[in-house]
Amino acid sequence: MKKFLAVVKHEYKKVVLKWSFLIGTLMLPTLAIVFTFVPMIIFSLRGEPTRIAVYDPSGKILPRLEKNLSPDRMVEKAKKAAADSLTNIDASQEEKMRNQAAQFTQSFVLSEFSASGTVEEARASLIGSIMNGTIDAYLIVPANVADTNAAFEFRSRKGGDFVSNDTLRDALNDAVRSQRLAEANISEDRLSELSAPANLDAKGIDETGEEKSAEGIMIASFVIGLMTYITLAIYGQQILGAVVEEKETRIAEILFSSARPFELMMGKLVGVGLAGLTQLGIWVGTVAILLGFLALQSDMSMIMSSVPAITPLMVLYFLIFFLLGFFIYASIFALIGSMVTTVQEGGQFAFPPIMIMLAAFYFCFAVIRDPNSTVSFWATIAPFMAPITMPVRILAEMPPLWQIALSIVVNVAAIAALVWLTARVYRVGMLMYGKRATIPEVWKWIRQP
Repeated sequence: MKKFLAVVKHEYKKVVLKWSFLIGTLMLPTLAIVFTFVPMIIFSLRGEPTRIAVYDPSGKILPRLEKNLSPDRMVEKAKKAAADSLTNIDASQEEKMRNQAAQFTQSFVLSEFSASGTVEEARASLIGSIMNGTIDAYLIVPANVADTNAAFEFRSRKGGDFVSNDTLRDALNDAVRSQRLAEANISEDRLSELSAPANLDAKGIDETGEEKSAEGIMIASFVIGLMTYITLAIYGQQILGAVVEEKETRIAEILFSSARPFELMMGKLVGVGLAGLTQLGIWVGTVAILLGFLALQSDMSMIMSSVPAITPLMVLYFLIFFLLGFFIYASIFALIGSMVTTVQEGGQFAFPPIMIMLAAFYFCFAVIRDPNSTVSFWATIAPFMAPITMPVRILAEMPPLWQIALSIVVNVAAIAALVWLTARVYRVGMLMYGKRATIPEVWKWIRQP
């Protein structure tokens, strides 16, 4: 037992005390923060306002366009979009939206352009104004707005500002639509009432009858499945590399003289598994701290309301199935490492278990859609797949306890079989050098007493 614990300690320290472990552990939370907040900061930066000259012979589009680009109109559209998505907005959130809309509308400075000549002459004059820096863009409104084939000509020296361009396009579409309705003697307010979407209050219900956010479950399940997949793939490959390295450096001969092959192999699996559990624990703790911070922010209430409730029992189940998945795939990678002679060969043979993990990750989407279907049941029971799919199912809807217990028993049995198989190959394969083992040779090693 002392030798086994010594191997566990050595393998754990060998992984955890590396700079690569520290960098890898910090990288995921850092990337999550970067990809969450940096785009928000970048898109919040405002350049100089775009000065747009509008040539509107009818004089009917420019006033509507200015109204559509006003803060009140933008807040009204945002509230309508929130209502369509069944989201409630409180007073503080509305005030924040109003301030953001006021800042955004300052990006446009509209001015009327009057010309007595032809459209071609007006266009030439507007282009000249852009060239000498008087304006940044121009919009030419056709004389007959009701004609659906009439073209609105917009030219800008800020052609790459797709955010402002899309906002202007939406405002122009609303202005033209309003004018066409007015010319057709159709009440815009009445049409808006008739076109209002059905108020469908769609939410999920858990096993206790409590409501839950389907959107939040989808996102959280995806994150958990992806995190498990990435962690298993990383540490499985690490086991493979460590086994092959011991063969190439012939350290295995020295190690076998002081401890049994089974102790060495299990010590390696447990040590690296604890390192993976440490890293996963750091990631889970970081997510918990981030969610706790967001929960304290009043303007994040809409986001936090969609985050599903995660109980300590769920966390315990997640850790159990992570360990089951680790020992399943770590045993497979150790088996591959015992058969090959180089890391390159091991990479080729590692492709099948990686594909199995990827298939299990894809099955998570079927589990999210219907956690109680037959497909979900077998996908969360089957070895090789349950360690990734069962945590997702538990988060989507807690299955009966007997199904969780059955999944654990089946996967523990699979681990026992894999460990026995790997140990039979490991004891002989680690002492073979120069050539990759063939299938008949591996079968001979397994049958050897």
